[in-house]
Amino acid sequence: MRRLYTLLLYLALPLVSLAVLVRGLRERESWRGLRARFGFGARRPGGGIWVHAVSVGEVQAAAVLITALCEREPALDLVLSCATPTGRARARALLPGVDVRYAPYDLPGSVRRCLARLRPRLLIVIETELWPNLLHEARRAGTPTLIASARVSARSARIYQRLPGLLRAALAANVWVAAQSPADAQRFLALGVPAQRVSVAGNIKFDRAAPAELMRRGAQLRARYAAGRPVWVAGSTHAGEERIVLEAHRSLRAHAPLALLILAPRHPQRFDAAAAAAAAHGLRAVRRSSEPPAGDYPVLLLDTLGELAEFYAAADVAFVGGSLVRVGGHNLLEPAAIGLPVLSGPQQYNSPDVARALIEQGALTIVHDAAELALAVQKLLADPQGRARQGAAGRGVIEANRGARERLVRLIDALLPA
Repeated sequence: MRRLYTLLLYLALPLVSLAVLVRGLRERESWRGLRARFGFGARRPGGGIWVHAVSVGEVQAAAVLITALCEREPALDLVLSCATPTGRARARALLPGVDVRYAPYDLPGSVRRCLARLRPRLLIVIETELWPNLLHEARRAGTPTLIASARVSARSARIYQRLPGLLRAALAANVWVAAQSPADAQRFLALGVPAQRVSVAGNIKFDRAAPAELMRRGAQLRARYAAGRPVWVAGSTHAGEERIVLEAHRSLRAHAPLALLILAPRHPQRFDAAAAAAAAHGLRAVRRSSEPPAGDYPVLLLDTLGELAEFYAAADVAFVGGSLVRVGGHNLLEPAAIGLPVLSGPQQYNSPDVARALIEQGALTIVHDAAELALAVQKLLADPQGRARQGAAGRGVIEANRGARERLVRLIDALLPA
């Protein structure tokens, strides 16, 4: 089954390469570091840790762990790999001085070359990244693998169980799992990870502290773009979602005519489409990459990378996207950590435990369409005390669930060969 998977990847490689080439015509960042995707890149002295994350959410979780490891052992050789330009940009902003590179494609040769250049003592995979050839080649190289803050949905687990030849051998041989929840731990057991190598460590995203500089930077952005205006952010939106958000904002402006929407598409290739959607809704959109004009404008399009957290800190209310379309939701904890009331859609299968905990404590409101979203934002903007209560509830959930970082560090100490 793994060989069939690999054959399909090779067949898809020309199309993938063409897509990267075309995207690079608009975003040169897609071309930078391309050699690393085939396993080439600078050699490391070896004996360190390779941490693999994919995009922004996993990178932010990885940064919490990497910071803790560097504090304990400053000389530790660390490499962080990621798969997207947004993830790479965020990693470099969060972890200056750390070697951040693109992950190799999950092809045997690419992965082998990467392992030969890094020569890690330990591979740490963040959350859900079960790449069959990466796990297989790490096993062949004798490199232990830890899946940290691990989660796997019930749907994904059923698919993997129907394809036992894809992952089971690698998971059974050389993989340790530090699961987010008991349910995740049970699913990894069913996939073949031995019980003695499965533990529940919690979700490391709860351990991410908002940088001290964040709120000051948010205040500066608010003074620049929205002095005296109510502000809400729609973060990490996807195709089909901008339309709903913009409809909600148009309705909101009938009651709060000075309200500003900060619209932050999840992927850079959606910036132009989001601007066109705003124009189609009769809403003037100003781009963050240009100088803000004088006077009122209803939408600020966040067409830069790595600034979403700072704009959350500039806002009164946050909507977290990927949740009104079948994407599964994005990081609810980022706005909750700075005391914002959080809105999101019903599609929360990426992190159902986080969503459930926030809902139970009144920190998260689920909306289903543009009308519900507009009404929820309107009510919160008109109720400063309600915003404060909901924001405090979110911070309380985060405080109650901290501790995964320390548990992971202890496990890593035990796994690192001398």
